[in-house]
Amino acid sequence: MKLMPQTANATSFLTEDDQIHWLALRMAPGLGTRKAAQLIGMFRTPQTVFRASRSELEAAGLAPAVAQSIASGCAFEEAVTQREKLVETGAELIPMTDPRYPPRLKEIFDPPPLLYALGRVELLASLMLGVVGTRRPTPYGTAAATRLSQDLALAGLTIVSGMARGIDTAAHRAALDVQGGTVAVFGCGVDELYPAENRKLAKEIAEKGLIISEFPMGTPPYPQNFPVRNRIVSGMSVGVMVVEGGEYSGSAITAKLAAEHNREIFAVPGNITSKMSWGPNLLIKQGAKLVHEWNDVVQELSAEDRRRLSSRFRKQLNLNEIEDAVTSGAVHSSHSSEPNRTATKAILALLTPDVPVSLDYLVDHLGETTPGCSPSEIIAVLFDLEMAGLIRQLPGKNFLKIWAG
Repeated sequence: MKLMPQTANATSFLTEDDQIHWLALRMAPGLGTRKAAQLIGMFRTPQTVFRASRSELEAAGLAPAVAQSIASGCAFEEAVTQREKLVETGAELIPMTDPRYPPRLKEIFDPPPLLYALGRVELLASLMLGVVGTRRPTPYGTAAATRLSQDLALAGLTIVSGMARGIDTAAHRAALDVQGGTVAVFGCGVDELYPAENRKLAKEIAEKGLIISEFPMGTPPYPQNFPVRNRIVSGMSVGVMVVEGGEYSGSAITAKLAAEHNREIFAVPGNITSKMSWGPNLLIKQGAKLVHEWNDVVQELSAEDRRRLSSRFRKQLNLNEIEDAVTSGAVHSSHSSEPNRTATKAILALLTPDVPVSLDYLVDHLGETTPGCSPSEIIAVLFDLEMAGLIRQLPGKNFLKIWAG
C-alpha cells in the first residue's frame, strides 16, 4: 500500500546526473552496502566509480562479476526509473557525502551509502533518541512510551523509531502530539506503507517529521528488511530506549546494535510477572540505564549534547531576552502579551541558585502578584525551564536556579 505523493519535490539538492549515478550505484547487482561505501571512500563520487575500468574496480576489491556489472552500466536503466518514482513522491536522496547525512550514522560499521528521505530533512541534524519496543504492548507499556516520548520530545530530542505497531506507533504519535520532531525508519521504500493501519500516521510524519529508508523506491516490506533497518535507528541516535519486549525481540536486537555502536542503552522497567517486561528488565540487570522520567535520559548525554538542548530551549523561549530583563530588574508583563512569558520572567526573578523555593510558595506568591499566572501555567513553565537547564527540581517540589554555561 503506497503513500500519497507529496506536492513538493525536494530532489534539487543534487543534480539530475548526481541522482542517477547514486541510484545506479545503489542498484548495481551484487554490490553490498559496505563495498559501495568503500568505493565512495576510494573514488569520491559515483561518477568516478562508473568511469573506472573493470581492472581498477577489481583492484579496489570487487569480485570480477560485480566489477563487470558496474563497468557495463547495466544499472542505469533502473536508476532512471527510480528517479522518476522519487520525483513523483517528492522524496529526496541523501548520500553519505552530503553534509546533511546523519554524522553519527557514518560512525557505524556498515552505514548505508544512500538514504531516501521524505519530509523535514533538517531533522537529520538534530539530537535523536531511538525508542523501540514490542508490537503487542500492555496498557502500561503504551502509557510509558507515550509519556516519556512526549517529555523527551519537549526536551528537544527527536524521537526515532520504525513505525511498527505498538510501541513504535505510540512513540511517533506522542512526539507529534507535542509538536516535537520524529523520524520513522522504514523497512521498505519510503513510497510504501507498513503496517496499513498507520496510513494517517505516515502521512502526518511525512508532513511534520521525516521518513527515511535505505531501500529503493517500491521495495515491499520484506521481513528480512526490518532487522537491517534497526541499525539505522541505533546508528543515528545518541542512545536507544527500550519499552517492553521479549528476550529475543526486535527491540532486543536494536539494543544489541546500540551496544555495538557504543550508544547509550536505556530501559523502562516493567512488571516482573509480564512476559513483555523480560527484555527491558534483563537489559537493566546487564547495566542499561533505568528510566522512569525524561531526565534519566538527558543526564546521560554528553555535556556538549546537553548544551545543545539548553541552547535550543533558550532560543525557543527567548530566554536570553528574559534573563536580560531579570538582570536589569525590568520584569514587567508589558514586555510580552504571552502569559507564559510573564510567568517565566516572574519565576526566574523569584528563584536563586542558593535557596530552594517551594512550588506552593511560587503558586501562592505569583497568584497574588502576577496577573494571569495560574497554577497550571506555573507548573508548565517550571517544566520548560527545567528542560532548558535553567532550574533544577529538588525533592519535595523545591526549585533552584541554575545558570547554564
